[in-house]
Amino acid sequence: MPMPKRALIMVSAALCLAVPSLARAADDAEAWTPTETAIRATTAGISLPQTIGGLSLTKSGEASNGGRAVDNYAQFLSDDGAIQATLYVYLPTYADASLAAYMTDKAIMERFGSRTRRTAYASAPVAGKADSAIRAVYDDAADGELTTAAGFVHAGRWIVKIRVTGPTERRADVLAGLDGMLAGLALDDPASLHRTGPARFDACPAADMRDAQLTKDAATPTTIPQEVRIPRDGKDILCVRGSVTTADGSYDMLQQAGRSDGAIIVPVDDSGTVLAFDPAAAGKGYKLSIHMVGQTDLYGVYDRVPSPRQIAAILDGKDPQTAQAEATAAYAANGAVTMVRH
Repeated sequence: MPMPKRALIMVSAALCLAVPSLARAADDAEAWTPTETAIRATTAGISLPQTIGGLSLTKSGEASNGGRAVDNYAQFLSDDGAIQATLYVYLPTYADASLAAYMTDKAIMERFGSRTRRTAYASAPVAGKADSAIRAVYDDAADGELTTAAGFVHAGRWIVKIRVTGPTERRADVLAGLDGMLAGLALDDPASLHRTGPARFDACPAADMRDAQLTKDAATPTTIPQEVRIPRDGKDILCVRGSVTTADGSYDMLQQAGRSDGAIIVPVDDSGTVLAFDPAAAGKGYKLSIHMVGQTDLYGVYDRVPSPRQIAAILDGKDPQTAQAEATAAYAANGAVTMVRH
């Protein structure tokens, strides 16, 4: 089972922030609606001024899933090109601003080296509403050359991610860009903002690490996926149940602290790819679902939570039990869900 490639696109764009081109793709209008002074993620109902915090819009489009408007970006530059920013508005089927911040934090630390210092990481206001974003700042990145900052917002079904990067000597301009973009976000439905805060962690109870057996789930092919039953957006304490080591890296198995019978999630990247093992009906095992941008793959039911070795095999595409999903739920930007049985 190959993992989705969209993660590579977002990590590359978010961390490297190459100077954007002024060219526009033909289908960009489906994702963004420009006005005289702003740019609006059309279906998400989320807008940002075209010039804000010393930055001006240079390009907008879709990072992946072209034409579906579920994975949208807009790039901004300072007048001299030294400060670069990207606004992402995307629809992960497992939406959690706290988790997005947690995985981006990991990616930044890995990308920019041991000298990188996290100097801010806390809740922040959005458009004047308190505790509706996570604001993170990293100094001395890239051997002291860069300051990079990020903001994360959960609005309705959408995640908004902002990245701003520039030279260390322009730190004030980087922060002005981030704070201006957070303050300038406008939502058609302000009530859709979720309160959010950084992930908090505590010790996990001892876990059963034996291998599990997957069986078919007769309900899976026709049932729209339900929400994975675990608190999101920093609303409860999590813990690390175990570590999964694959050919591409190491990933945490997370669960709600103090709960040995709750859902287990394994975040894979900073763009919303998550493996979820959710308790099945009547406590009979755990359902596996893999969440991505605009899509959830549905599998059967394990008799227990799979071992780290088994989860690594799933991520590496080497687990014969999960060679193919039983069904796929494809999410449109307007909220419609199409179920496809395999």
